[in-house]
Formats: sequence, C-alpha cells, structure tokens
Amino acid sequence: MFGLDTTYTILLILCLFAACAFEFINGFHDTANAVATVIYTHSLKPTTAVVWSGLWNFIGVNVGGIAVAMGIVNLLPVELLVDKNLLHGLSMILPLIITAIIWNLATWYIGMPCSSSHTLIGSIFGVGLAYYLIPGSHSSALNWGKVIDVGLSLFISPVLGFAIAIILMFILRKLVHNNQIFNEPTSKKPPPMWIRSILVLTCTSVSYAHGSNDGQKGVGLIMLILIAFSPVFFSVDRSKHPENLLYETKQIEWNLRKIDQKVLSITEQSALDTVFSNLTFIKQKLAGIRSFDDLEHEDHFNIRKCIILVSKKTEMLLKKIQTYPGSNISGIQISIIRSNLRDFKTNTEYAPRWVILLVSISLGLGTMIGWKRIVVTIGEKIGKTHMSYAQGASANLVATITILASSWLGLPVSTTHVLSSGVAGTMVAGSGRQNLRMGTVKSIALAWLITLPVTILLSGILFFVLRTIFV
Repeated sequence: MFGLDTTYTILLILCLFAACAFEFINGFHDTANAVATVIYTHSLKPTTAVVWSGLWNFIGVNVGGIAVAMGIVNLLPVELLVDKNLLHGLSMILPLIITAIIWNLATWYIGMPCSSSHTLIGSIFGVGLAYYLIPGSHSSALNWGKVIDVGLSLFISPVLGFAIAIILMFILRKLVHNNQIFNEPTSKKPPPMWIRSILVLTCTSVSYAHGSNDGQKGVGLIMLILIAFSPVFFSVDRSKHPENLLYETKQIEWNLRKIDQKVLSITEQSALDTVFSNLTFIKQKLAGIRSFDDLEHEDHFNIRKCIILVSKKTEMLLKKIQTYPGSNISGIQISIIRSNLRDFKTNTEYAPRWVILLVSISLGLGTMIGWKRIVVTIGEKIGKTHMSYAQGASANLVATITILASSWLGLPVSTTHVLSSGVAGTMVAGSGRQNLRMGTVKSIALAWLITLPVTILLSGILFFVLRTIFV
C-alpha cells in the first residue's frame, strides 16, 4: 500500500488506527462541553443530545475546511516530516499519538475538562524541540511563527470566552425582560419551546464548530502520518495534474517579475532571489511531466519544500512591499499574487477525502460514548447554582463564535477551555465571583497551564528513546 512493503504497511495501518483512536477519545472527551448545557437545562435527553451532537461533529469535520489541519502539519520542520529512513518517521509519529492518548484518557478519567488541542499541539512541540536538539539538525527547528500564533490562540481564547460571556449576560439582562430565561429549571420538564429552541440551536452550533476545528486536528495528525510514511504519495496533491502546478508556478513568477527591485533591501532582494530559484527548480522538474508518477521519488519532497519556501518568502515580501510609498506594485496586483499563492499552496495544503471521512466518523462515534464524567463537571461543579437557560445559551454562543473565528483564521483553539470559561463567566455575571466553585476552577486552570509542559516533556522523551532505538 502506497509503495510500502508488508511490514511498513502494517505499521502505517496501526498508526492510522491510533490516530482514529485519538479522535474517538477527543469525541467523548470534548463533546460533553457541547451537550452539558442542553442536558442540565432539560432541553434534550442525554442520549438524544449526544447522538445529535455526534451528527453535527461529523458534519463540521466534512464541511469545515482544512486550514487548521494544515496549521498542525506546518508546525513541524519539513525535513522531519520527510525522512528517507521510515523508522525515523515512526519515531516522530508514535510519541505524538501515545502522549495525546495517555493525557486525554488520564484527564477524562478524573473528570477534568482538558483540551485535546493543548494535548496534541504540546506533543508536536515536544517532538519538534527534541528533533532540534539532535546533532546535525539545528538548521531545522519548529515553525516558530506558527508556534507563536497557535500558543496565543490557545492561551487567549479562554480569557476572551470568560469576558465575552459576562458581557453577553449583561446585555441579555438589559434587553430581555422575560425573567423566565434567567431562572433555573424547576423540574425535569423541558423548558418552554422558544427557550428550548435557542438552547438546542446553540448546542448544535458548538458541536458543528467543534467538528470544524477539533476534527481538523485529527486530519492534520493523519496527514503527518501519511507524509512521514509515504512522501512520494502525499508530499504533493497527486489528484491535481502537474500542468496545473506548472501553470501556477509560472503565474507567480510572472507577477513577481513586476516588482521594482530597486526599492528592496538586501535581505528582501535575497528572499526574492530565493523565490525565483525555487520557482525555476519546480519548472525544470515539471517540464514535460504528464503525471507525478514520472517524477523521481526525492523530487516529490523537494517540490514540497520549494512550494512551502516560496509561499513563506513571498508572503513576507508582499507585507513589506505594500508599506512602501510609491511602490510600482498596486494593491490589485498584490491581491492577484496572493490569489496565485492560495492556488499554489493547495498543492501541499490538502487532505484526501477518505482522511476527512475517517476522522469525522471517529469523532462522531466518540461523541456518543463516555460523555458523563465531563458533563457533570461542566454542569454541576463550575458554579454553585444550577445552570439557568440564559447561562447555557450564552456559554454555547460564546464558544461557537470563538471556535468558528479560530477555524476561519486557521488556528486551533480549545473547545473545552473556551466553553468552560464561558460557563464560569456566566456564573460570575449572575452572582459574582462567590458563585464559582473555586476548587473546580483551579483544577481547570491547572490543566490549562500544565498540559503543554507535560505533553512537551513526555513526547520529547519518547522521541529521543525511539530515535535512539531506530538509529
């Protein structure tokens, strides 16, 4: 399969199964955040809620795009992804999966809302940092620009969720004069239909948003596995014709030639020269090629490196050029180049349809199992009072907006921490800080703080051990 012998095919299948297991665990670990509000307001019965949530997680993965998935893939250096020694690829993949599964299961078992996003990204950071420390690999570290973006996204989003939830509750109290929405459920009967509809709609939106963001992390993990095991088949999108890539390459070069190089600094001129040399390499390799099968094996990897480097350097140049007064490149021309780049990057930033389907099924099925532990924490242990209808709807709405915005920006975000901080914000808005169960809040905050360092350390150690074994 994918040009691998029997042994490596078996190892690949095992790694794919483990990745699906991670996404399955992600389903029952994080879905509780979406269904807690409708369960504790008696808007939906638990079984109905988790099945409904699972369906919308499935839909979210399938229609939510792959921007976050590619953000995950691009965290690691290209050289680490594509190593001629397949055992080295295995030593990268196994620490990611083992660390993510162990930490997710451990926190789920004790009922602690913990971020699957933090867990996976911490594992990736650990492997990237460990690889950086290997003699001879100092030139290839983590993609630090992406690391900073991801780190800020993970750490700022819960704070925003908490603050926005308080503001939203304040606005609701000013605008909505029907006090019924601010009351706690008095029985196990469903709330009035209009309130119930709002709660079910917000639960649905969180489930969809969770699939569109967290599901993409599973897609990114599987793409890491596939690129590491079979770079010939997955370094570039083989469903596209080489002539398309050749045309896109020529379009970028033709538009970049219009830049007035006299206004460029020495550093910028060097970057532009690098872009042109890499575009020339791609043109040379694709000249006369009718199929990617006609390429030499190592050229698949080299073309991938060129595409990534051209995209990065060109984006940097465009940001500089558009600030120059009197630049001979207009805003329209810059927009055209960026449009060319988007098409150009789809040759490496892609995921086969079967990968997306596999992840969506795993996440959807996981959603329907094991949700009770986290639901109890979200529904009963964050606030001292029972969750009101307005609190449930507000927390879900805040989580939806935050997660969808992050997905649009291509940034991973923690559904767990955004929603639990939103619930905490609604509790504070109702009766102040004294309405919070500080023990639970501290536990959630502790998980928020220690997940990254613990997973970085564990995955880094596992990487060193396996890399030593698989010399």
